[in-house]
Formats: sequence, structure tokens, C-alpha cells
Amino acid sequence: MNPLTRLQGNPWFQAGRLTFFALFAMTLIAAGVWLFSNVRQIEPDSRAVVMRFGAITRTANAGLLLAWPDPVEQVTLLPAADRVIEHHVTALLRASNLPRWPNAGQTNSDAVAGAGYLLTGDAGVVQLDVQVYYVVTDPRAFVLQGEHVLPALDRLTERAAVAVCASRDLDTILVARPEMVGNDAHIAERRERLRGDLRQGINQLLSSLTSTGSGLGIEVQRVDVQSSLPLTAVDAFNAVLTASQQAEQDVASANNAAARDRQAAVQAADRALQVAHAQASEQVARAQTDTAAIIQLANNHDPELLWRLWRERLPPILARAGSVTAVDPRDDSHLILPGPDHLPPKP
Repeated sequence: MNPLTRLQGNPWFQAGRLTFFALFAMTLIAAGVWLFSNVRQIEPDSRAVVMRFGAITRTANAGLLLAWPDPVEQVTLLPAADRVIEHHVTALLRASNLPRWPNAGQTNSDAVAGAGYLLTGDAGVVQLDVQVYYVVTDPRAFVLQGEHVLPALDRLTERAAVAVCASRDLDTILVARPEMVGNDAHIAERRERLRGDLRQGINQLLSSLTSTGSGLGIEVQRVDVQSSLPLTAVDAFNAVLTASQQAEQDVASANNAAARDRQAAVQAADRALQVAHAQASEQVARAQTDTAAIIQLANNHDPELLWRLWRERLPPILARAGSVTAVDPRDDSHLILPGPDHLPPKP
């Protein structure tokens, strides 16, 4: 028998042959999978950046992507141009392990003294919790920056927040004093523009980075800001607000009491004036009654009537006198001198 035929009939040979063909088929399958590993479907809300040996060669939008397998070409998936990405800026938050407010005995470090607090233009302190919504405008720059995009965005947001807060007073950032809300429409308008000013500041910083060739490839579309006071300051503002409300209540009570006293005084004055007018009218009427006869005689020009009244009323009057001396008013030759009893004493 031919040795080759005898070898082919060996079970071990047949097993090795089957194993070889199986390994060859698996190798072909693995090579095919590797060759088509970067052929993929790009979703409608995504796009891809293709790099060949580390250099960006092209970008692809939604659809079928044909690319050489890794490590020849690498494919990085990015959000589409109209897809808004939300990012919570944690750089402006105070760490939970830090105290509510630094004490004098604590370590004087920036992390403890100023973390999570921003100074306002009127030397106030405020906390901002910022949500940034951005879109990828330059896929190449976004891929080149890679993991540095979000930390850089945090730093830029922090810088813009510091500038915006420093250019405003506390009441144009949050409602710290409610009594001023309705008093100044300009303050309320600037408070509403806070988010827009912060977004504009971040985009200006992003444009500055782009002009220097270090752009992040993103643009901020919207900024949500939740402003608050430090917890210790909240207690102080609440105390001031309570005192202001109590003072307003006291002033209102005092005004009410003053109004009541003023009304009572006006009523008393009116009553006194009415009584005085009544008494004056009564006295005038009595005087008019007492002098009616004299006035009537004074207005009467009848000499006979006057002479008759003289003769009737003068004798009773003269009867009460001890002596009477009559002098003719038309005769100036007589002079009446007082007696010795009426002379003044000698010095």
C-alpha cells in the first residue's frame, strides 16, 4: 500500500487536517471581521471623525461610513451639529467636605476661603449653580482637544461667572432684598439678562481660544443659572427681612394710632368750636336784648319822647345821691372845686 494512502487513512492525520481547515476558516473570518471593523452606520444624531495614523483626514455625517480598520484609521463618533449637549459646571460649587463658612481658626487657603463663592460689585457674596448647553461646531478641534474640552469649559465658565458677578451688584443677580423687586424695573431687567450675559462671556472666551489656534470646537447655546446666598448669609438676610417687616408693621400701627388721635383731636376741636359759636351767639343775642331799648332810643329823634323819659327816670336816680350840683353847660362863669374831703393828701 502506498505510504501516502496509508497516512491519509490514519485517524490522527484526518483530525489534524480538519483542525487545519478549521483554523484557516477562522483566520479568514477574523481577517474579514477586522477588515470591515470600521465599516459602520452613523446615526442621524451623530457624526464621525476619521483619523489615519493619528492625523485627521475627514469627517462624515449620518449614513454608511467606510474606513480602514484600526490601527490604520480610527473613527471617533461625535454629536451632530444640531445636537445640544448638557454639562453641569462643578467648578463653581463648594465641596461638600468644606465647612459652611470658613472660620478664623481654619487654614487660610484658597480652597477653604473662596471655594464656591463669587464676589459681586457691591462686595456681596453669591453662589452660582450653572448648567451649560453647547453644540460641537468644529469636530476637528473637538477631537484634538479630547478629554480637555470639559475641564477647559469649566474654567472658562468660572472665569466668565467671576467677571459677570463683579460687574453687578447683589440685587441684579438674585432677589436678596424683596422690597426692591417692585421699586426698580432696571434691577429686574438686569437680573433677567444674567443668563444671556454669562453665555455671551463664555462664547467670547471660546472665540479668543479659537483665534489663538487652541479652540475647543464648541459653542454655548444656553446657560441655566441658579443663584443663591451662602447659608450663613441667608440667616442674616432673613433676620434683616424679619426686622424690616416688623418695622413696617410698627410704622403702620403708629400711623393708624396717629390717624385715630388726629381724628379724635379734629372732632374735639369741632365740638369746642361749635360750643364757642353757640355761646357767642347766645351772648350776642343777650347783649342785643339788653341794649335793644338803648339802641332804639339812640335811633329815635323825637325830643318830646326823650324829655319825657328823662323826667321819668332821672328822679329815682337823683334820689339815691346825697347831694346834687347842677351847672349850666352854657355858663362858663361858674367853677366847681372839690371840697377838703376830696383833696389829695399833702406830701
